[in-house]
This record gives sequence, structure tokens and C-alpha cells, in this order.
Amino acid sequence: MTADTAPGAAPPEPIADLFIIGGGVNGCGIARDAAGRGMSVVLAEQGDLAQGTSSAATKLFHGGLRYLEYYEFRLVREALIERETLLRAMPHISWPLRFVLPHHKGLRPRWLIRLGLFIYDHLGGRKILPPTRTLDLRRHPAGAPLKPEFVTGFEYSDCWVQDARLVVLNARDAAERGARILTRHRVSRAERQGGHWVISVDDLTRGGTRHFRARCLVNAAGPWVGEVIARIEGADTRERVRLVRGSHIVTRRLFAHDQPYILQGDDGRVVFAIPYEEDFTLIGTTDVDHEAPPQEARCTDAERDYLCTFVSGYFRRPVRREDILWDFSGVRPLYDDGASSATEATRDYVLSLDGSAAPLLNVFGGKITTYRRLAEAALDRIGEVMVLPGGRWTAGVPLPGGDFPVDGAPDLEAALRADYPFLSPPWARRLVRCYGTEARAILGRARRAEELGVDFGATLTEAELRWLVEREFAVTAEDILWRRTKLGLRMGPAGRAALQEWLERRGGTKEEMP
Repeated sequence: MTADTAPGAAPPEPIADLFIIGGGVNGCGIARDAAGRGMSVVLAEQGDLAQGTSSAATKLFHGGLRYLEYYEFRLVREALIERETLLRAMPHISWPLRFVLPHHKGLRPRWLIRLGLFIYDHLGGRKILPPTRTLDLRRHPAGAPLKPEFVTGFEYSDCWVQDARLVVLNARDAAERGARILTRHRVSRAERQGGHWVISVDDLTRGGTRHFRARCLVNAAGPWVGEVIARIEGADTRERVRLVRGSHIVTRRLFAHDQPYILQGDDGRVVFAIPYEEDFTLIGTTDVDHEAPPQEARCTDAERDYLCTFVSGYFRRPVRREDILWDFSGVRPLYDDGASSATEATRDYVLSLDGSAAPLLNVFGGKITTYRRLAEAALDRIGEVMVLPGGRWTAGVPLPGGDFPVDGAPDLEAALRADYPFLSPPWARRLVRCYGTEARAILGRARRAEELGVDFGATLTEAELRWLVEREFAVTAEDILWRRTKLGLRMGPAGRAALQEWLERRGGTKEEMP
């Protein structure tokens, strides 16, 4: 007997318009879009928001320069257009970068690279970001860390994004528009009954099973999409997902300037080396078919060695395994188009609609840059079989904290330091880059750092921690240190122990600290 069927149980949940399985970027993006149109929405995520693929990306809004070689022109064009749409909506967690592509004489010819970059500049109607230019690496600062044989380079534009925060802010905005966001809730079964779905959801924190009803079911479970299909009675789809593992390593900062590199390999791959969290360098990614369960994705010794060897072919100072401070790995749920290798598999998305009465929409593939367009396309497909209120609305509408100009972060930091003199420049910059205009809501009326409560180290205070727990669905120390922030790179054992103790006193989950 479940909690909902026991004597005295609460009445059944009202029928929602949309029930979404998966709290990654696609699920939360769809939830936000639907809630903003006036639909009733419930979203269930078996772990933390962005706990899987959506926090293990290379953290870029980009068109995908190398996808041009596979003739993915529609996908690249859509992603290039989206870069600037997203940049306007979230200038706190996303900002422009000028990538440096050193010309390797033994690989792609210079004319081919220049042609690709010309297409990249013009395919998406670029308005904000500056165009490509050629660099003399013997004189440009970006040439200093490179081996002397790299004398020519190309500089082009793409954008950075704090991926896990992107997901959380979409979930927050969805919730503020009426959606119910249930983290640590696993869908164990779904079946059609009387023209709607009945969804059984296990509460992984408190125990018991809850039952929800919905007119439409969306499976946006990412790499678990196939596993979820197996739990849905009567689900039938020919589409399949190809699981591809992407791993990254993080080292101490490898170069003094602030420009990232995109490096070519003789295996046809490219690897990024990107300034990361002020004092570090992010290197990745790999492309390896993943045969194990998604939650078992780990950066292997072979992948660590591959990335170290790859970038060491370009930099004067080699990168060794002992230089690695942290690594992470995620599984991309690519649509299985039968490509011969993981590198060649499409990054485009496929939306499979099953049924007109109580429809089921399965989401296959996709990339972080096109998540908003995917959400619009998902609701367009649902609109083929259901009458939906409202219309498309998300383009240019800021996420929480993003209501300031694209180039306004420095001014926001300066104003924050003027009003809160105890903030150091890195502290103020971090708050703006995480919370934008909402940083003031966290700091409140504090005039001294001590007024922010317990200091856990690495600029994390009790005031910020309360915000993350009460407003951003954070439950565990891992949620806070590795997804809501990246302070796990800086916080020492004492701070982690104090953080864990604070959460346990509050009733949070005890866990193994990463």
C-alpha cells in the first residue's frame, strides 16, 4: 500500500497539463517555456538539477565549428543565432570569449580553416560578437605559451556559460511561473488511463510513492531516456540514443592571458583549453562510446593521458597527469544516426511524439546551446495534438538575475563593491557571475562580512548558503560546491566539514564529500 492509497491519504493530485521527466537543461527549459505560457507543469528529477550531462559539458554556447565538416549546417546556424539570444538573457552566467585556433601545418590547410571561419561568422547573423581575424602568434600574447612552430593563428567568437547554473535558473524561473519542481524524485512507472497519464513517483528523500496525473508526458531524461521508455507502459519508438562519454580535466592556470584555445588533433578531434574560475584551466573534451550505465561515467586514465598528450603537443610546458586537480565526465545522449564513430555522431535533436490521446514526447539528443529552441520545438510538437495556451515568449526574456546589459557586469561589480566595501574584487566578481542583480538580495543590509553569518571559506557565507538551499533547490554539499558554485576547487577540509555539519543540522542529506 502506497502513501497515496493508505487510509486518510491526501486527495489525488489535480491533472497537470505537462509532466516532465528529467531535470537537465532540456527538461528545465521545457518546464520554463510551458509554465510561462500558462500551462500547469510538474517536473521530476531523480537526483539534483543538472546532476548528469548538463553539469559535465565544456560550458560553451557555441555553434560547433567542427560540425561544419559533417555538413550540420542547420544545427550550426540555429546554434549561432542562439548564442546572442542567450547572451542577452543571461549576461551574468554567460559572456563572450575570443578563441584562438593555432594553425597546425600538418593538419587542416589554412585556406580551409579560413573558409570555415568565414561561414561561421556569417551563417548565424552575428550582431554583438566581433568577427574572425588572423593573428601573428610571434607577437600576440596568445602565442607566448605555445611552441615556437605555431606562428599563425585565427581568433573567433563564441560564448561561455555556467552550465549547471543555467539549469537551476531555468528551474527557478519555471517555479516562479507556477511549475512544481521535484528533485530527488524518481519516476518508477507511467501508464495511460482514461485519456491521461498516471505517473508513479518515488520520493527518494522521505520514502513512499506519490501519484500524479497529466495530459501529456515528456521524457527529457537525457542519457536515461531509453531506461525511462522501458518504465512507460505502451511506449513504442524506433528512435534510439547513442551514449557518448565526454571527459574533462582541470589544472592550475596554464597561461597568463584570458583567451581560450581550440586545438586540432591528428585524429580529427578538437580539444579546448579554457581559462576557468580565475585560477585554473579547463581542458576537454573526449568522445568515447559509453557502454555502462550513465551514472558510472568516469574520466579514465586513458582519457586523462589523451588530454594531457593532446595539449602538450601545443604548449611549451607539457601537461602531466600529476598537474590534474580535478576531472569530471558526463554522458551525452546523442541521437543514434548510425555514424561510424562517436565524433561523427550528430549533435542535433530529435523529438518523437507518440499518440494523440495522452501524448508522450521523447527527447533525443540536443546540445546546451540549442536548449531554448528545443523547448520551443517540443511545445510545437505537443501543440499538434493538444490545444496550448499562449505562444513562444522566451527569446530575450532574462533569467533571474540577468536583467542588465550584455556588457554591464563590470559596472555591476563596481556598484556592488561601492555598496558593500568588505567585498574583495574576486568575491564581488563571483557573486555577479553567479547571481547578477540578485547578489544584493543575498547580501541584504550587511555592512560587515561578519553580518553574513558563518564563513565557510572560499567566500561562501551562511547568507549565500541559505539562498542556495531555500531558493535554488540545493540539498547536499556536492550540490553547492560543484553545481551551484565551483567552490569545491578552493574550499579546504575544514570548510567542507563545517558546510556538511550545517546541512545536517538543517536536516539535509549526509553524503560522501567529493
